[in-house]
Amino acid sequence: MKKFLLPLLFLILFLLESIFVQYIPPEVFGQNYILAPRFLFGGILLLTIYAGRKYGIIYGAIFGLLFDIVWIEIIGIYFFLFPLIAYLISKIMHVLQTNIIVAFLVSLVGIALLELGVYEMDFLIHITTLEFKSFITMRFYPTLILNAVFLLIAGYPLKRHFESFVESLRDE
Repeated sequence: MKKFLLPLLFLILFLLESIFVQYIPPEVFGQNYILAPRFLFGGILLLTIYAGRKYGIIYGAIFGLLFDIVWIEIIGIYFFLFPLIAYLISKIMHVLQTNIIVAFLVSLVGIALLELGVYEMDFLIHITTLEFKSFITMRFYPTLILNAVFLLIAGYPLKRHFESFVESLRDE
């Protein structure tokens, strides 16, 4: 039964992102910001940090492909970036201590890398014409702030869940 809790958690985070996008007002705080919730990816990064590289890359690939199939016209951007950034984060965490503050900061770096990578891919294939400076002010900073709030709220419960997941794997 515990084996199904992890995919269910990530499925809930995936759905929570789409629900959040539907109910966020188009003009936040009187400005025309673009908020991109990366709750699923934040969870995948925390899974990578607390459960290991293997699980982060596997879940990154599966949910990256799901993300591409459901939301994106071009299959491959998230399918490539989710596991790649999870791998890079796992390499970074070999150097750093694994505590909640470092995990929070490294997860924000991972989300920033994802946002920059998606913007660059979209810009290269002419899906977006948004200038880089406009992207930074309209989407990048608001997205990082939104996801920082999410990580502050959900980081510790996710950490505990992933640590219990690792413990249950050891017991089997």
